[in-house]
Amino acid sequence: MSFAEHAIAVLREKGYKVTRPRRQVIEAIGRAEGAMSPGDIGKMMGEGGRHLDQVTIYRVINLLCSLNLVHRVFSQGGYVRCDLLEEEGCHRFLICRGCGSLQEFRDEALCRQESEAARKLGFRAEHHVTESSGLCRDCRD
Repeated sequence: MSFAEHAIAVLREKGYKVTRPRRQVIEAIGRAEGAMSPGDIGKMMGEGGRHLDQVTIYRVINLLCSLNLVHRVFSQGGYVRCDLLEEEGCHRFLICRGCGSLQEFRDEALCRQESEAARKLGFRAEHHVTESSGLCRDCRD
């Protein structure tokens, strides 16, 4: 199942309408090779002869983030589709500073350790965001 098919199924399952703007943003993010800003998404859509205002794009992205279909990548200033789809847990990113590749993974033990560290400091963590920067295997070699 493609990202777009999965995202549309999740929207329907959660009771959201699959509107034209939602479908267009989902399709753009699904085609993207890396993190995209809302401006990048608008530009990609414009190249295909479609147009959405930035406010609509932000609203769709916020909805997709709330459904864990899209993640914000802070260090790259953009958003990426969730490649782990149905896998539960905190999703993390390895970002190559050489080629810019982004790899998503999850690690339950790391999630538990972060929650425990927060608890010891009197904080209840609800969501973890971890981005690691370095060099991928290809760029190291």
